[in-house]
Amino acid sequence: MLARVGNSVQASVVFLKIGDFARRSASEQARMRAQLEAVIAVVSAEIPPESRLVLDAGDGAAVVLIDDPAAALRLGRRALTAGAAGLPLSAGLNHGAVQLAGRKGAEGMTGDGIAVAANIAEFAATARLLASRAFRDALAVAKPGAEAALVPGGTYTDAGLRAHEVFGPDQRALARRRRRYTLASAVMLVALFGGGIGWRVTHERAPLMSSLMVKYPSVADFVRRVRF
Repeated sequence: MLARVGNSVQASVVFLKIGDFARRSASEQARMRAQLEAVIAVVSAEIPPESRLVLDAGDGAAVVLIDDPAAALRLGRRALTAGAAGLPLSAGLNHGAVQLAGRKGAEGMTGDGIAVAANIAEFAATARLLASRAFRDALAVAKPGAEAALVPGGTYTDAGLRAHEVFGPDQRALARRRRRYTLASAVMLVALFGGGIGWRVTHERAPLMSSLMVKYPSVADFVRRVRF
């Protein structure tokens, strides 16, 4: 069970939606629900049980992870891959407030964090993952650089006329960013050496780097930004 922080927690939510669920026969619905449960069990195995909660929904399920957007993104991607064998899934990711609800021992969760994730999943086509702006921002804080893999996917309006800016995965964007940083690193080194700053191959490398960070704060800022 998830740890309670007052009555509200910040959480990353992965909403997995089964396509055209309402139009299917009762037997098909039962089969797909069983498949979805198996998929979630497999893809969430690496996450400690006390850090996640699986909630049933009318046309799928929501997996709530306490303040771990990087794990939520991995889970969403893996779920869609596992669901490729006959289970039409789409995924919506969001990060926001959720509240514990229900009686003790049978607690569930409610909140805008879950509602928005469900809306985002509605916008996603089968086998696609979309994330909210709030999720992308949370991912940028939790794992700087990882958000580059989520690129703009447009703005959608839900049934309540609420607009949502969404983002979708793009591995090429992350690769391009790494190439840019590699090039920027090379340019920085050329500039340092061109300005007469030598690198002595001695046991004083660490003190030298420290002095560079103090003397050239822009270099320190650059080093912080290129960490992943």
